[in-house]
Amino acid sequence: MLKIRLARGGAKKRPYYSIVVADSHSPRDGRFIEKVGSYDPLLKKDDEKRITLKADRIGVWISKGAKPTDRVARFLAKEGLAAWTHGTNPKKGEPHAKAKERAKEREERAALLAAAPPPEPAPEAPEPVAEPVAEEPAIEAAPTEEVVAEEVVAEEAGPAEPAAEEPALEEAAAEVALEPVADEVAPEPEMIAEEAGVGDIAAPADATDEEAAQEGAEGAQDEAGEAPGEG
Repeated sequence: MLKIRLARGGAKKRPYYSIVVADSHSPRDGRFIEKVGSYDPLLKKDDEKRITLKADRIGVWISKGAKPTDRVARFLAKEGLAAWTHGTNPKKGEPHAKAKERAKEREERAALLAAAPPPEPAPEAPEPVAEPVAEEPAIEAAPTEEVVAEEVVAEEAGPAEPAAEEPALEEAAAEVALEPVADEVAPEPEMIAEEAGVGDIAAPADATDEEAAQEGAEGAQDEAGEAPGEG
C-alpha cells in the first residue's frame, strides 16, 4: 500500500521534513519512491516556504491509490487536493484507572468533611503571670596572668618563716625585775664625816649605806675619848 507521508531530516533540535511517496512497510526515514514536497517547522506560519507541494505529482499518486497521512492531509486540504476532517477519539482524554481511584478518594474525603460537625472553639488561655526574675550570681573575674604567676612563685618558695621577735623589751623587763629597789637614798660617807668632825674617813666601797654610817659614828667616839688623855 502506498502512503504520502513525512520523512524526517535536518539536525538535532532543528528538524526538516520531506513529503514523500513510499511503501507503508518501509521505515519512516528509509527508502521512498518519490519526493513530492517539503515542510520546515522552524519557519513562521505565514512564510510561503514553510510548506511546498508538487500538486500535479500528488494528484497522479492519489489517482493511483496512494493515501496521505493525517498530517499531510491537513497540508493538502489547504490546497484543495484532498478532503480532511478532524478525527474523533473520545477515549484519548479519558483518565486511567489510577486517576479514577484518586478522584474517587478526593470526593469521599470532601463528603466526610462536609458531614462532620464544626469544631468547638478552644477555651481562652489565661493570661500568663510574670514570674520574678531570679538575680544571677555575680561572676567572679578570672585571675589575670600576673596574679597567677605570683601564686606559682609563692607555692615554689614554700611557706614564709615567721619574723624573729625582738627580745629587747623582754630583757629590759627582766633586768628591772632583778634589780633591788632602795627604800631610801643613803647619804654619801664624806658628808657624814664632815658632820661628825672627823677627818677624811672613807667607808669601804663594798659596805652598805647603814654599815658605813655605823663605822663612821664609832670612829668619832674613839677619837673623842682618846683626845683628853693625850693632852
